[in-house]
Amino acid sequence: MARTTTWDFDGEWTPAEREWYFMGPFDGGIPGLVRRIRRILDVSQRGLAALLEVSQSAVARWETGRTSPRASVLHDLLRRAGLHATVHDDDTGEEVEPMRGDGARQHGGRRYPAHVDLRVTGWWAPSRAQSTTIDYLQAKDRSRSRRDPMVRFRTDPHDRRLDRLLEGKPDDHPALVQLAAEAEHLDEQREQRRDEQRQARLAHWRLRVPQPRRTDETPTRWPDGGD
Repeated sequence: MARTTTWDFDGEWTPAEREWYFMGPFDGGIPGLVRRIRRILDVSQRGLAALLEVSQSAVARWETGRTSPRASVLHDLLRRAGLHATVHDDDTGEEVEPMRGDGARQHGGRRYPAHVDLRVTGWWAPSRAQSTTIDYLQAKDRSRSRRDPMVRFRTDPHDRRLDRLLEGKPDDHPALVQLAAEAEHLDEQREQRRDEQRQARLAHWRLRVPQPRRTDETPTRWPDGGD
């Protein structure tokens, strides 16, 4: 015999509560998503627990909202159901993708802080070394050969806001190959400035040094013994 559920709308429910109820359906959140996935897979709580190698009570807690699955478990749930999650910006509606996995890392292998913006200042050299020393120049050459540029970032929020007002906010951390290409571009810009400075100095020197007079007349050559 089928069971039916009746609601005592004339009991403790107010007219506003009844109107709110009949406006459904409502977003079930994580509990509703777990139940949806279980419905797609056509498995019981015990069956889903066996697939994920967790206890049946853990699935029950997810569906009642007492706890939530870890992000990795939720990703596995979506994958098993043939689904994938996307994140969208509330203001623009555009899809927001995760940060890239091949972003540049620090020398110790750690990732740079996600909230900072990376900028290249050239090739790496010891901060205490003077720019005219042999050690400094050799370190620059090693950094250039290894494609290992000098990467800086600002930790002060005020400084970051100023930089972003002037230059915009990068969408992500670049890969190391992109940072190396930026260092090479800085080298090209420096070399171009040096050429322009050399040309300017040469032009200034030519203005200050008097040039010998040149005429179109050719000297007269006399025969030997004549004058």
